[in-house]
Amino acid sequence: MSGQRQRPSNTEPLLILAMDHRASFGRSLFAVADDRPSEVQRASMQAAKMLIYSGLALAMVDLPIGHAGVLVDERYGEAVIDSARAAGVVLAVPVERSGRDWFELEWGDAWLDHVRRVAPDYAKVLVRDNPDFAPRDRHDQLARLSEVSQSLSAQGVPLLYELLVPATQAQLAAVAGHGDAYDRDVRPELVSQVIADNQQAGVEPAIWKVEGLESAQDAKAVVAQARAGGRADVDVIVLGRDAPTDRLNRWLDIAAPVDGFVGFAIGRSIWEDVIRAHVAGTLDDSGAIREVADRYLAFASRWAAGAATRDDVQNE
Repeated sequence: MSGQRQRPSNTEPLLILAMDHRASFGRSLFAVADDRPSEVQRASMQAAKMLIYSGLALAMVDLPIGHAGVLVDERYGEAVIDSARAAGVVLAVPVERSGRDWFELEWGDAWLDHVRRVAPDYAKVLVRDNPDFAPRDRHDQLARLSEVSQSLSAQGVPLLYELLVPATQAQLAAVAGHGDAYDRDVRPELVSQVIADNQQAGVEPAIWKVEGLESAQDAKAVVAQARAGGRADVDVIVLGRDAPTDRLNRWLDIAAPVDGFVGFAIGRSIWEDVIRAHVAGTLDDSGAIREVADRYLAFASRWAAGAATRDDVQNE
């Protein structure tokens, strides 16, 4: 269980291969309609997740730094959950319902029973929020998240909070519709504000999983807010957001040297086109496994290189 895990750091990071995608996984790769796979589609999705995990298992023997983790769902990843647990891989499972704009629990009132049964190292929530979203909807979402946070705390299961801060139309218009400008100039402050709002509502993650930041100054500001009010044991990791490799490398270069950033959770950027090629028959099992392993290891090596510059960045 989670209490037995060593807390990650930027020099002993938690490097998560994320594959908890459900609705989008079926829709984009297996032609699933309305998130209702046929038995054949379901079996194919389960096999694909095991194929991705096999890439992680292959990579683990050459991991240059830190600890391997996997973020995977129960719907299509039961075999992965069992394998990860047997191998001692850090295990995180989602509790949110897939494909929703506002946070909902996957299993309704039975969600905590699922957490108890799986006994993960982390329970993950995916949340889309922005301080300029509708106040009532935000209030209700924060109330639900607070209940989840408190319930997990009572069970001794740390919360991994995946935060996406999509731009409102007004915010995007203010940067002439340029998403990169929003990411660079607007989003960092919004991330800190959303974290503060969650803290005020009683939501207390062990790890915040945030979109990449474009400067060390912004990364330090996010960590400062995550650890505000005496929360010195709270950490931050970088999520992948299906970004291209060059942008992900930049995000990792910025985050890895910053105290408080302790790893990454990258998914589709590693495996999506690999699985697409496998489904199309242009890549066999061994080739797909090797490609997933190589891509994961490349990001792990990037983190290791960035972490090696930690003292220089902390002294800036």
